[in-house]
Amino acid sequence: MRLQLLTAGSRGDVEPFAALARAAQDRGHEVRLGLPDHSDVDVSGFDTASLGVDFARLIAEQGVSPLAAFRGMRAVMRTLLVTAVRQTLEYVPDLVVAHPKVLSAPLAARRLGIPYVMAAPTPVVTPTRAFPAPGVLPFSLGPLNRATYVAAAAGSRMFAAELADAARTAGVEPVRRMPEADATLIPISEHLVPRPPDWPANVQLTGPWIGRRIATPDPEVEAFIAGGTFLYAGLGSMATGDPVARASTIVRAARDAGLRVLVATGWGGLVLPAASAGSDVLAVRTVDHAAVLPHAQVALHHGGAGTVHAVARAGVPSVVVPFLADQPFWAGVLHRRGIAPPAIRPRRLTTARLRHALDEAGGMRDASAAVGRAMAGENGTDRALGLLEALVR
Repeated sequence: MRLQLLTAGSRGDVEPFAALARAAQDRGHEVRLGLPDHSDVDVSGFDTASLGVDFARLIAEQGVSPLAAFRGMRAVMRTLLVTAVRQTLEYVPDLVVAHPKVLSAPLAARRLGIPYVMAAPTPVVTPTRAFPAPGVLPFSLGPLNRATYVAAAAGSRMFAAELADAARTAGVEPVRRMPEADATLIPISEHLVPRPPDWPANVQLTGPWIGRRIATPDPEVEAFIAGGTFLYAGLGSMATGDPVARASTIVRAARDAGLRVLVATGWGGLVLPAASAGSDVLAVRTVDHAAVLPHAQVALHHGGAGTVHAVARAGVPSVVVPFLADQPFWAGVLHRRGIAPPAIRPRRLTTARLRHALDEAGGMRDASAAVGRAMAGENGTDRALGLLEALVR
């Protein structure tokens, strides 16, 4: 099978696709992964191609507010959509698997007459009564939840001009309604979000797509881990507000709780000030979650889908500071599962609130360990590959 994977966004959007690409290649398939630049994901050892966009630079220049995100997406979407189509037509795969942000993927699949599979890292595309569309509403409307997915499906209208350019590149007529996916795969755990009974049969909850390789931490990180209990703190690409003040608050609360702190500064979500330095604090740009998180006492994070799954799979309780999009949804999932206290909004992050949350999270270690053990039995990557192979037989 010749497999074209296309993804866009930050690390959490790229990592599952990289895991799937590596697993498919290990199984003997030919794979090309189209991805954004500077994702901080290890993509060594298989065929990759740049989609010509750099979300790290976009966030550094524009920030992560919804308005800034919209402006930035409009600025890069034409390049992303046209490049994705061009790459797919040049590669001529048997199957296209794409992130929902790659709106033009079904156009390329239609032009080639091959199946198109949507791979959604969060359940925001397929309507259900079970919960509202993540990122649209923070509370349930019961039977009316399905209506909230109208907003989530507006991408093809919002970027109509860019899609028209992509259609011309693909050599197909522009359409008002994009072709439906032959299947939708959602790489999340049923131990966090059970599959809604009203999803159609071609929408599958596979379990998370996780790479088999675990990177060895660099000596400084390894030594820090060996030094005893610590709080992992990482807010990824959430470079908005005052990342220096946030880092200071986190260090103060952790010290009050008797915890050392491993800070992952990411794409600017946290910036450690010199005044907070000490032997009990280590700041690094990024870490391999699978290598580090199982050793943490608690993990403080922004609630991105990838980080949520990495922390839960590690069997570690969370403290979630959600900023936007689907992050409040995931914060609610973890809280209802009993493995995180109520979320703390960024503007309400104080030393006292965080110290209380850390104490509460400390009492959730048994529940978190149980969830981690259950998730360890999932093999979402292999399940997804099996479903893809069935589509091209």
